[in-house]
Amino acid sequence: MNRPASWENGAKRAVTGTLVKVLLHTRTERGMRLEPFASRCVRRGEVHELVVTDQADTLAGARIDRVGFLGFVEIETAGVLDRGDALTVAGRPVGTLLGFDACHFPNHYNILVRAPELTGGGVLGLRPEDPVAFAPYGEG
Repeated sequence: MNRPASWENGAKRAVTGTLVKVLLHTRTERGMRLEPFASRCVRRGEVHELVVTDQADTLAGARIDRVGFLGFVEIETAGVLDRGDALTVAGRPVGTLLGFDACHFPNHYNILVRAPELTGGGVLGLRPEDPVAFAPYGEG
């Protein structure tokens, strides 16, 4: 049977957390590599890094050079992060999940978020304790 790729994906809950550290810088030659996975499970209590990029390539191994560092998020509501989920911080839309870079794993994932421009957490006015949410694809 020839089914669309989305056939396997049912409803899911939002993944939420709290910003624990704000990062301020951007880079244009970072050299992150996109993992071949379109989704990753995250557990309550884990801490992961939020990174924006204006690059859109979703091929496994794609080099992601243009990045802006937002900060680190502690996961409060465990769940599944999927490519296309919408990221908000303090209720403000930031972008959509592009994928993951595992250069620091198992310490943490770099969660790569497609955004219209490179920016750091300071420019966005982010603060520790800001609520973070990844809304399921199509609900953001």
